Amino acid sequence: MKLKYRYWIITLLWICSLATLQAQTDSIKVRIDSLLCDPLLNSTQLGLVVYDLTTDSTLYAYNARQTMRPASTMKLLTSVAALDALGAKYQFHTSLYYTGTVKDSVLTGNLYCVGGMDPLFDIADMQAFAASVKALGLHTIRGKLVEVRNFKDNDLLGEGWCWDDDNPTLSPLLIDKKDVFISRLVQQLDALGIFVDAPADYGTLPKQAKQLCVRTHPLTDVLGPMMKNSDNLFAEAMFYQLGASTGAQPAKASHCRQVMLKTLQKAGVRGQYKIADGSGLSLYNYVTPDLLTRLLVYAYRQSGIIRHLYSSLPVSGEDGTLKSRMKDTPAYLNIRAKTGTVTGISSLAGYALSADCHILAFSIINQGVMKSDDGRNFQDKVCTALCK
Repeated sequence: MKLKYRYWIITLLWICSLATLQAQTDSIKVRIDSLLCDPLLNSTQLGLVVYDLTTDSTLYAYNARQTMRPASTMKLLTSVAALDALGAKYQFHTSLYYTGTVKDSVLTGNLYCVGGMDPLFDIADMQAFAASVKALGLHTIRGKLVEVRNFKDNDLLGEGWCWDDDNPTLSPLLIDKKDVFISRLVQQLDALGIFVDAPADYGTLPKQAKQLCVRTHPLTDVLGPMMKNSDNLFAEAMFYQLGASTGAQPAKASHCRQVMLKTLQKAGVRGQYKIADGSGLSLYNYVTPDLLTRLLVYAYRQSGIIRHLYSSLPVSGEDGTLKSRMKDTPAYLNIRAKTGTVTGISSLAGYALSADCHILAFSIINQGVMKSDDGRNFQDKVCTALCK
């Protein structure tokens, strides 16, 4: 009798927990349903998917497979693909080599600056480059300063970018995010008393060249500002690392897409979509809310991805592009998500912590919005509904 009694108690508790879970799920659905009456949706399009990672089930879907422009939520695909294909320990490289001979403190030969599209290369790195040249005992360089740019193609703008936007320059040789590498190197050499009697040129790295210096930065250091601040150059630099990982030289956007496709296939993505760039600036990017949510679900299930992705995402009311949003609401600190804004598009995708401590993956795309704030306000209401 005692065993039978215990069985009924356990069964009753299980039924009660299921009933509570269903009630909480129904409440979220009702709250989101009420938001679909928003006047904003009379003249704009909405795509919305919510997936409960705790129960492994879809919680809500509205126009889930509608192809829409993602804006900067495209950076989710870039970051997940990079963590998936390259790994968190991957390093961005910029190197300095030389050829020729040193005699009487004069280098008769060339310096070769080999770019790896590192957006974190800064003045400290350039000073290290100059110091390595000084260590040869030089006071004069006679030859050429050669930029080796074959890490990627010659396109300095992405496919489908608006020419009159404030676009980053997609150069493989960067310093402080600018395409002024050689002039900055000359300045640093001059500061060390090294006279440069050498014109700038473009070329390839000879096999006999000797390495002077290499500066690296880990993928995770690029990932943080890329996601928190929605930095487009950082995202495109990450994008082209994917292409370079295929062995292509120079890497092209088509090579980058090949790697992204493999990650999407792992995530179980089906249907139509188009990838043009890594940042979301392009007018040619098209994804679905279902794609973004499946990607988030896949990332959550990969320990080598989620721990880095999760910490890189803006936190509601706390930092990054969500710093001023959702304060004084149940969503405060309970949303980690990537924002997206281009003309006509406002989007948000990431993770939410519900009131019953379930982890939810979600994607919201508002398309056709004339005022970005209208889309953001709607998304904040959805996030509040998820966390309430």
